[in-house]
Amino acid sequence: MTAAVELRGLEKRYGDRVALRGIDLTIAPGEIFGLLGPNGAGKTTTVEILEGYRAADGGTVRVLGHDPATDAATLRPLVGVMLQEGGLYPGLRPLELLRLYAAFYDDPDDPERLVDLVGLREHTHTMVRRLSGGQAQRLSLATAVIGRPQLVFLDEPTAGMDPRARADTWELVRDLRERGTTVVLTTHYMDEAEQLCDRLAILDHGRIVTSGTPAEVTRGAVDPSVRFSTATPVDAAALAADLGVPVTVESGPADYRVGAPPTPELVAALTARLCDAGVQLTELRTGSASLEEVFLRLTEEPDVAAAGRRTRGTR
Repeated sequence: MTAAVELRGLEKRYGDRVALRGIDLTIAPGEIFGLLGPNGAGKTTTVEILEGYRAADGGTVRVLGHDPATDAATLRPLVGVMLQEGGLYPGLRPLELLRLYAAFYDDPDDPERLVDLVGLREHTHTMVRRLSGGQAQRLSLATAVIGRPQLVFLDEPTAGMDPRARADTWELVRDLRERGTTVVLTTHYMDEAEQLCDRLAILDHGRIVTSGTPAEVTRGAVDPSVRFSTATPVDAAALAADLGVPVTVESGPADYRVGAPPTPELVAALTARLCDAGVQLTELRTGSASLEEVFLRLTEEPDVAAAGRRTRGTR
């Protein structure tokens, strides 16, 4: 079966800056593939080359068997693009916009169906410019799929959405896969990548640093510490003194990391101290690293990491 996307030795430069350094990538038909990476890693450049909006400086590019740089007219009706911002006419209403986009295709999806599918039925009389950020994102998603594309690019599809709209969007993306549509997804939400993607690749400084299924990417990435969250904040310094090991505050005021191997004795002592203090434990994780932790580990700047280790202490 022909790959939906195939890159071999893809290179791109902007003057003296090398944006892509020999990217090799294959995306199978009908899968949801996540392209992850920090800002400036090369995600946008890669996607723009795949969409035919930017020319490569080296390597080969095939999208649905075609070169997007020379076969744009052939690919255009086969590919849908959802931009993170822009692409919507502010003076139109959602249904008017979808009917306009539908007119560009020989066999479009039903605009009425898509309005309901993305949850905008109550806003069909609202000008696009007056939609909220999340509502505009849902409309942008509808415009990307109205031509029944074989391949769709989704750039931060749930940015600005509330939890309900986000969950609905995830179901819509899964429905695309069930219909046989290939989805290339860029997102900064690691939970979104874990939930949606069949496979993913993490880019950093123009290179793919790891790829595979979410389970393959995190497999073997051991976190030699104990991480826990509580319903209310605890005194990390006092807890560290009781346990005899470092305890640091992590991403939130009630998220903590115990800087020691997760032995049964340590876990038992930690839970006992929290119980004695009347503190409810809401999460406890040992051993395995999350996709977010693997992402941060693989893309962390060496000088930033060193600075963090020098300034991070028991709090």
